[in-house]
Amino acid sequence: MTNEYQIYFAGDLFDHKDLIGNTLITEYLEKASGGKYISQLPQDINPGGSSPEEIRNTNLLKLMECDVALFNFDGNELDSGSVVEFMFAKFVDIPSLIVRSDFRSSGDQGEAGDDWNLMCSFYPRTRILKINSMDWYQEAKANTQSAAELIDRLYTKVAKLLVEELDLTIAEPSLFKGDTQLAENIYQWGHLIPGGKMSAEFGGKEHSAKIISSKKGKGLI
Repeated sequence: MTNEYQIYFAGDLFDHKDLIGNTLITEYLEKASGGKYISQLPQDINPGGSSPEEIRNTNLLKLMECDVALFNFDGNELDSGSVVEFMFAKFVDIPSLIVRSDFRSSGDQGEAGDDWNLMCSFYPRTRILKINSMDWYQEAKANTQSAAELIDRLYTKVAKLLVEELDLTIAEPSLFKGDTQLAENIYQWGHLIPGGKMSAEFGGKEHSAKIISSKKGKGLI
């Protein structure tokens, strides 16, 4: 089995904090994992001048191709695009890690529940990691002499924890239970349900079979 896994990294990407924060996490994660986890950032995979449908299709195709998905569930209201991607990942049984670094309480599940809408909880092959960003920031900031040192201390700590959680995430048993034909059928359906150009260009069996062969070789099916 290969020891390299492609991660679809879903989350906000609408301001400089999102864009740089996403990039920092992926770089530190690759370093902390020794190249085991390679992130695919939606902010980097969409070509300029693409139509909204092309952007959507590119993201969904990349999500299906990736071995594991990481979802940033920060904010009082979750990013709607990330929620769609999360549900799509669950429809095709992609192992998923939800990360919330927002220390505020939110959602409709009460004190003992998750800090987001209950419709985004309770799915199989899904792990949850919660980080109190303010506490971790203050801890990393103590005795640091520069912003660069602060960033290195904070993101090194985050990345190490992410590696541990991702190792557990990819070890979650697949709902397919080794049934390659069932997996191919579900992935073919995943190509079809978005409709439009995605169905027309990628709705056949060849692309699904290629994805399943790669994931089966990594013990993910």
